[in-house]
Amino acid sequence: MKVICPLCDKIEYLDDNSFQAKRLRNRRKHMFLCRKCYERIEVKTKERHATGKFRLYSVKKNSSSLI
Repeated sequence: MKVICPLCDKIEYLDDNSFQAKRLRNRRKHMFLCRKCYERIEVKTKERHATGKFRLYSVKKNSSSLI
């Protein structure tokens, strides 16, 4: 299976029977990142976590007593 990294436009080939190829075929919202881009994003995310200013906002659910 031929896949393209959307960040750097690098073309890579995956085995058609691999788990990652099956996930990309069946779930269109998943995207493929090449190893270099994946590691770059991982390092930058860890650096943001280390600053202490990184926050994950959770969705607030409104609970109604009538329902």
